[in-house]
Amino acid sequence: MDTLKNKKVLIVDDEPEIREMIERFLRKEGFFRIYKAGSFAQGLSVARTEKPDVAILDVMLPDGDGFSLLSTLRSFSDMPVLFLSARGEDEDRLLGLGLGADDYIVKPFLPKELTLRLTGILKRVYASNASEQLPVFRLGNQTIHLESAMVSRDGKEFPLTAKEHAILVKLYENQGRIVTSDALCQAVWGDDSFGYENALMVHVRRIREKIEEDPSKPAFLLTVRGLGYKLLAQESR
Repeated sequence: MDTLKNKKVLIVDDEPEIREMIERFLRKEGFFRIYKAGSFAQGLSVARTEKPDVAILDVMLPDGDGFSLLSTLRSFSDMPVLFLSARGEDEDRLLGLGLGADDYIVKPFLPKELTLRLTGILKRVYASNASEQLPVFRLGNQTIHLESAMVSRDGKEFPLTAKEHAILVKLYENQGRIVTSDALCQAVWGDDSFGYENALMVHVRRIREKIEEDPSKPAFLLTVRGLGYKLLAQESR
């Protein structure tokens, strides 16, 4: 757990008191590598120079919005992201999760809830058992490297995001068997995974774009209507 407290945390919020409050509680929990920004431009600059391990992004920023910032960050970083928003609409929540955010919390929030959710994200993304080497397997012409979170095909490489990787690991562990949507959401978002089914569908679609010859007619990552998904790795086909 101590190694998680070494992770770099970026806070992007246009309200100085919110930034200070979050920093204060994170430091109280043992985090010490904390970077702050008050705008889209500042957040992007800090992310490029400091390469944080996780980001807490406000949706409403003076020179843009957190959704656009996340899209820009994804061009050079797969770090996990927790959204903060004064708006609790389901559309905003699903948009953020669909863009690849790991969690979404609505203002006002309890600082302890924020630190618990942030710690949960860090555990899921970074606290894997390093002694267990993840396998390499083939899906048609694609080679899936779970250890390095990479898909290779025709001499090209396609990186997997943290959530895509978690989904594929869960499916590979149960290859040839149905994995329910609930079980996949639990594997990706942890205990607080209720209502993430639409976000799961978005990530499955993106995985198919990397591992399927024709993503609209999947041959390996199959939908089992009303239940969940099934992965047919080459050795089980």
